[in-house]
Amino acid sequence: MSTARPFDPAVESYVNLATYRRNGIEVKTPVWIAEANGLYYAFSAGDAGKVKRIRVTPKIRMAACDVRGNVKSEWMNGQARIVSEPGVVAIALRALRAKYGFQMRFTDFFATLSGRIRKRAYIEITLSS
Repeated sequence: MSTARPFDPAVESYVNLATYRRNGIEVKTPVWIAEANGLYYAFSAGDAGKVKRIRVTPKIRMAACDVRGNVKSEWMNGQARIVSEPGVVAIALRALRAKYGFQMRFTDFFATLSGRIRKRAYIEITLSS
C-alpha cells in the first residue's frame, strides 16, 4: 500500500521535476514552482541540464518533495517548454515572486548582481489530464 498522496503543485514549496535524457533515463531535480492561468512556471540557469533535456524531450513528471528532492506525493505527468516571450516571462516572474516573496526577490537581486539573471531559462509546464 502506497503512502504517497495526490498533490497540488501550486501550494507546494518544492516540486521534484523529472526530465528525460535522449536515452530515456529520468533525471530528477527539486525546483520552485508557481501557478498562473492554469499553467505552472519554474526557472533555472539557462545552461542547466534540465533546460537542455526539456528542449529535446518536453515530457516531464513531477511530484511534491522537500528541499533535497525526497518525494512525498504521487507523480503527475506533463509537458514542459522553455519560454522566452517577454509577456510569458513576466507572468512567470509575477507568479514566482507572489508565491516565494522575499526569497525570490533575494534570489533575483543576487542573480542581477552576478549577471546570471540574463542567462535564466523559464520553464512552462502543462499537466496531463
